[in-house]
Amino acid sequence: MKEQLGGRPVQLATLLALIFLGFNLMLAQDVKSIAGHWEGQIELPGQALEIDIDFFVVEDGLLSGDISIPLQGAKDLPLDEIEINSREVRFKLPGVPGNASFQGKLSEDGQRISGQFSQSGQSFPFSLSRAATKAARTKATLRGFDAFIARAIKDWQVPGLAMAIVCDDQVVFQGGFGYRDLDKKLPVTSQTLFAIGSSTKAFTTFVLGQLVDDGKLEWDQPLRRFLPEFELQDPFLSQRLTPRDLVTHRSGLPRHDMLWYNNHKLTRKEVVRRLRYLEANADLRAKFQYNNLMFLTAGYLTESLTGQTWEEAVRQRILQPLEMKATNFSVQQSQKSADFALPYTEEENQLKRIPFRQIDLIGPAGSINSNITDMSHWLMVHLNNGVYKGRQMINSATLADIHTPHMTTGATAKHPQISPADYALGWFADTYRGHRRLHHGGNIDGFTAMVMLFPDDGIGMVVLANKSGAELPAILTQHAADRIFNLKPIDWNKEGLAKRDKGKEADREAKATKYAERKKGTQPAHRLEEYVGDYEHPGYGTLTVRLVKDHLEFVFNDIVTPLEHWHYEVFNALKGEDDAFENKKLQFRTDLKGNVAAVEVPFEPAVANIVFRKKPSARLFDAGYLKRFVGAYDLAGREIRIDLAGNVLKLIVPGQPPYPLKPALGDEFVLKDYSTVSIRFTLDEKGKVTALLLRQPEGAVTAKRKEE
Repeated sequence: MKEQLGGRPVQLATLLALIFLGFNLMLAQDVKSIAGHWEGQIELPGQALEIDIDFFVVEDGLLSGDISIPLQGAKDLPLDEIEINSREVRFKLPGVPGNASFQGKLSEDGQRISGQFSQSGQSFPFSLSRAATKAARTKATLRGFDAFIARAIKDWQVPGLAMAIVCDDQVVFQGGFGYRDLDKKLPVTSQTLFAIGSSTKAFTTFVLGQLVDDGKLEWDQPLRRFLPEFELQDPFLSQRLTPRDLVTHRSGLPRHDMLWYNNHKLTRKEVVRRLRYLEANADLRAKFQYNNLMFLTAGYLTESLTGQTWEEAVRQRILQPLEMKATNFSVQQSQKSADFALPYTEEENQLKRIPFRQIDLIGPAGSINSNITDMSHWLMVHLNNGVYKGRQMINSATLADIHTPHMTTGATAKHPQISPADYALGWFADTYRGHRRLHHGGNIDGFTAMVMLFPDDGIGMVVLANKSGAELPAILTQHAADRIFNLKPIDWNKEGLAKRDKGKEADREAKATKYAERKKGTQPAHRLEEYVGDYEHPGYGTLTVRLVKDHLEFVFNDIVTPLEHWHYEVFNALKGEDDAFENKKLQFRTDLKGNVAAVEVPFEPAVANIVFRKKPSARLFDAGYLKRFVGAYDLAGREIRIDLAGNVLKLIVPGQPPYPLKPALGDEFVLKDYSTVSIRFTLDEKGKVTALLLRQPEGAVTAKRKEE
């Protein structure tokens, strides 16, 4: 009996388990029947509202899903209460007013869902059709594109190039082409590091946006509220300029790039302090003028608000969350990697390897180095409303603000199908053949980059090349866009090559006529050694002129450039080992006493030449040298004295206050408060001081030194 009574529950349990298993299998089959990508529309009165929906099976075997409504800017909104019973399908859109829900039926072939969409008591027909995912369709359009790139790098003489294309959160194209090292024939890979130049600017604005989200910054408040020491030459600009102005190139200041270029001695704090000595040429927000120094200031602002270096803030807030493990901030760091590209330029139609240019100082405007693998993650966070792998890294509204144009550039259209670009926050913004586009290039010695977003289409691209001023990255993005968006093809490559050839013709003409404006038969006004010395500008720093054998050379920011006499007091810069200043003209000035007193250089063509004033001889500031002048002098029977306080000489005239002497050119001193009165000391052949010459506007008088 016990065995019989015990056997029935076992049989019943087994039967129930089989029934439950069968139900689960049926449920799993139902779930799988709608898993995938669907596209369709809701038939509203007078309008068909396009939608696309993704259903997918999660770990517990249940359905999850999301919906995107492109016209409303809604992307990947989560769905709730997804049910499928046989072919009946129901799901809701939570968080939307009016209890928005869908109820429909799956077609017998499993390819369509049709039914009613209900909201706020109203119902409208909807229909969905199963479709290949957008990523799959995008990938299909790029078949054969790698072969096009391989041909194009030969057309443009680009040593190496890497390109990645992202669709929403998937990489649909990625590849390396050509060589990162021509001599060793080392190929470019998806891991090869390139300098991305000014494409860095968007990283700086992203961090500032995060600080806005944190409540530490406001875009449109005066910058001095967050950076009290900020000062420009114009007091009004200093008081009213905002963080948004910093990153939209509308500060009123032109580039003044030579202040930072190749400068390895200044700190960012010191550069910001020197801004007050730079000439502006426009009112605040009146004119678009690309300005790296303002982005450096934005990076310094980040440092001030976070207590971290800009590099640390970007690493912690962007690189680490985005898993950009190879990305760094200095070409010196890149060269420690196992896979980095060497820099090249084109010279006389030949590729030439050039040295890396270290630009750490201007980092917030352009020092990042990366590869296409890491940069594809950067594209994803922008294409997905600030979300990367489920983490909201920046508020979607803040990111939308960053992507919105805030300053017109005043540019005209270069092509009828591409609108003139305006400037957002670290991005140029335009319309490419009907598609909203954000992009930013990067150009630094030996490297060119292009980072591009089509945010409404969920497409992002990055192209990195190891050649100065390469046009190919931008051309490749346009060819890829035409394929992806199924646009009528335009041969951008052919058009670009034609423009390049015309440009080379113009360059040859310019070189042939280089000496046409030179006045013949002139000589310098001074002996070459009289031009030698240190010349100083409070913003730009020190420019040194040296005599080397029979010619002059100048040194600025550690760049040594030989000079040739051009005409009169103008000298021309020749090509040196670093050709940054080739063909730059330097004009020397002579003061009323006949001294070479200054040199002016057109370092910033948008304003007057930058004037560097010659510094007096360094020995005139040396107390050890100056003490030889201390003593009594007989001035027309009246004793005067020269005393020394620290490293400053003073003229002592009985009955009058002491007159500090300020070192001047020509081994002279001027009275500090009377610049028209000067003193020059006379030395014999043994270097002994014998007299002083006191010069005044009405003449000069000698005072002999008295023996003590």
